[in-house]
Parts: sequence; C-alpha cells; structure tokens
Amino acid sequence: MSEKIVLAELDADLQAAVAATRQKVADLHAELPRWGLVVWTAGNVSERVVLDGVPTALFVIKPSGVSYDELGTDNMVVCTLDGEKIVDGTPDSLAPSSDTAAHAYVYRNMEGVGGVVHTHSTYATAWAARREPIPCALTMMGDEFGGEIPVGPFALIGDDSIGRGIVETLRGSTSPAVLMANHGPFTVGKDARAAVKAAVMCEEVARTVHIARQGGEIHLIPQDLVDRLNDRYQNVYGQH
Repeated sequence: MSEKIVLAELDADLQAAVAATRQKVADLHAELPRWGLVVWTAGNVSERVVLDGVPTALFVIKPSGVSYDELGTDNMVVCTLDGEKIVDGTPDSLAPSSDTAAHAYVYRNMEGVGGVVHTHSTYATAWAARREPIPCALTMMGDEFGGEIPVGPFALIGDDSIGRGIVETLRGSTSPAVLMANHGPFTVGKDARAAVKAAVMCEEVARTVHIARQGGEIHLIPQDLVDRLNDRYQNVYGQH
C-alpha cells in the first residue's frame, strides 16, 4: 500500500470539498433504510469529491460493518481512486466498505459518474437471484432507465471484479442500474443523490413488474416509444 495522504496537508479548498462531500454522503445513507432498500449494515453510498466543478482523485464512502444509525460525517471514509489508500482524518480503526474497490473501478472507468450506490433491496435482488433483467413494461422504466434493467455477471466481493462487471454491463447502456447476478443492484449517477434516486426507482419498478407478472402476461413498451419517454424525462421534465 502506498503512503497515506494526510488530509490536514491537503489544500484548504480541497479539505473543504472533502468535508462537504462527507456530510452529503453521510446524509444520503439515511435514504437507504428510509426507502426500505437495506437491512442491518448492508449497502453503501459513495461520491467523488469535486472541486470547482472538476472531479478530484478522491471519493467518500461509508465504513464497513457500521450500522446506519451510527453513521455520521466524522466516520465517512475518504479514499483515493485506487480504492486502497485511506486518507487520514477518519479513525484508523474504520475500514472502508467491502465494495470500495468496485466503486473505485467504476469511477476510474465511467466518465461522468460521480456517485455509486449498492443495496440489497428485496425485489431487485430477487430478479438478480434469477439472473433475469427487469423488462421495460412501465413508462417509469422508460423515463428513468431507457429500457430494461440489465443483469451483470456473478462476481465475488473484495476486489474490483464487481466494478468490472458493472462497467462492462452499463457501458453503452442508458440504464443507471445493473442487477449483479446473485448479489443485488448497483446504481450510478452524476452524483450520489442521482445514484440513490436510481436505486429507489430500481426497487420500485422491480416490485411493480413482479406483481404485474403474477396477474398474467406483461406487455413491453416498444423501444421507439421508450426512447421518446426517456428523452422527455431526461431533457424536459422538472425544473430547468
């Protein structure tokens, strides 16, 4: 492992950006249990540190195995994009999430991604257990995902194997979500908030399509209409 970067020795503006990102990531972790996407200590949110609109080589992620009601700004872990070096300023006893290498790989290899989220939400993970993509049968899916939610390859936790699977599956896809086989959903976004939103929406459509299928045949939306839905939602919907 390379020599640690000492937070106190960083440029003052970068220190301020790190502090703001730690606060944001700590706050966003509360959204995962709020929306029923995690249990116990499972799941994680990360975000790249941005300074003056430019992504830096640092990101913030939760510590491994710490319960959600104990998470706060002070115990968010700061890492470099190699996924290994811990930046001083967090207690030395706190190791980063076991998915840190996967998050780091995504940041290194997916331009424009500023946030990554992983959950074990029930319905999305059930689709992952079947290794079955969630078909695009809802306008909400066209809006948010631009088509089906794909399945990524099986990969073991601990190195960047999961990250490689995420990148391989989502590269060239409109979906910000992937169901990693036998594991669960990972979502990406321009920042952590967008990735959390995608995780919430992923579970919502996973549940709805599952329930719909129990009642009979589901009908897919033609791709040309999906494209129109996605374009309107991404470029017109909301406040600009």
